[in-house]
Amino acid sequence: MGSASSYSGVVPRQPIEPPAEADPTARTVASYELVAADYARETAGGGLSDGLARLVEAVPGGHVLEIGSGPGWDADALEEAGLRVRRTDVTQAFIDLQQERGQQVERLDVVSDDLGGPYDAVVALAVLQHVPRSALARVLGRMAASLAPGGALLLAVRTGEGERWEVGDSGNPYYVALWEEGELIDLLVAAGLRVEWQEVSSDSEDSDWVSLLARIT
Repeated sequence: MGSASSYSGVVPRQPIEPPAEADPTARTVASYELVAADYARETAGGGLSDGLARLVEAVPGGHVLEIGSGPGWDADALEEAGLRVRRTDVTQAFIDLQQERGQQVERLDVVSDDLGGPYDAVVALAVLQHVPRSALARVLGRMAASLAPGGALLLAVRTGEGERWEVGDSGNPYYVALWEEGELIDLLVAAGLRVEWQEVSSDSEDSDWVSLLARIT
């Protein structure tokens, strides 16, 4: 899904009752399938965020696994900065969009699929908030296990408490798990990672996001 977006049709804000077919991953992916083209248009442009720039400095010329590449704008910026990126997403519409512009993208579900590796870095920006809270510790452990010695993990997650279903302007439901900064740091430490940089920022919808860069200890 890529970097945190101001596109309210994709980034949900209003809490709703769980849908009848409330499998978090399947229903959320189905919603992204419907809005991928709009998401790509609304999030185009930019370049290296502060977190991505720090990643480039941490693993210059490295091989990166990107979870939830979305339209691929972050991967484009990383490649322009000299990194090699394995682009992946679980949403077929995003895969199709990138393939249409000549990019190689693989379908990968971070909860259930083998991540491969070893990589110099793993990037997961604005995607882990859609992983069920009960699964995130295991997912972070698998990410850490896919890293080479000295490898880095860069993530960005919405902050808050609990889990819920939300809907954006598009009317599509999304599962969202919110995490306090300290909770995330504890999970990273338990996965064998040491946080080297952190930043809290707000988007245009007044949601706070925490970005963290961590390395294998």
